[in-house]
Amino acid sequence: MAGFFTVQPNEAKALTLFGEYVGTVREPGLHWANPFYAKKRVSLRVRNFETAKLKVNDSHSNPIEIAAIAVWRVVDTAEALFEVDRYQNFVHTQSESALRSLAQTYPYDAHSQGEVALSTHPEEIARSLQAAIQERLQRAGVEVIEARISHLAYAPEIAAAMLRRQQASAIIAARSKIVEGAVSMVENALHLITAKGLAPLDGERRAAMVSNLLVVLCSDRDAQPVINTGTLYQ
Repeated sequence: MAGFFTVQPNEAKALTLFGEYVGTVREPGLHWANPFYAKKRVSLRVRNFETAKLKVNDSHSNPIEIAAIAVWRVVDTAEALFEVDRYQNFVHTQSESALRSLAQTYPYDAHSQGEVALSTHPEEIARSLQAAIQERLQRAGVEVIEARISHLAYAPEIAAAMLRRQQASAIIAARSKIVEGAVSMVENALHLITAKGLAPLDGERRAAMVSNLLVVLCSDRDAQPVINTGTLYQ
């Protein structure tokens, strides 16, 4: 009777005989084995782990706060029990180590075209993080199902400065778009005036019209009209 034991769904029993690994029973139900076998229960259920908020420097040496969630499960009971000491702690420690290494590899924000950054490329970062954690946990018989960033922010001491930088970048991008559109509108206006023969424009009149139109179109305030009672040259 001492040899009977049960295995629950998504559970395994690792069997050892006087310190020697014999095998693993994964099939749920009632089983019998040598009564001298030691039976160690290992859960095969999917688990998740959220790291603490780590303070690290990104690839541009900016201090940031970062945390991640890893979804994992045991796939090899022998490696989980005998290759590492307390595989749950091993998963936690190696996940944080992989996250810290990843954060030092990428910048927080992309500063050039096509640059992969932590804040702008979540899918690429998630794949890289999953691969980094899996590489570290391969020896422990653990499969990493998914890994994603759960918290990302600049460190408090530079958050205000970085916010101003982001606002400045947004203003510059908006202004560049406005100027590009204004130049296109001025070019179209001059073309129509010349094509319809509304007014002859020499070089100086053309330059004055371009200047006036750009001021009106690019200004962030309503333009004030000025009535010229003379001529362009007086």
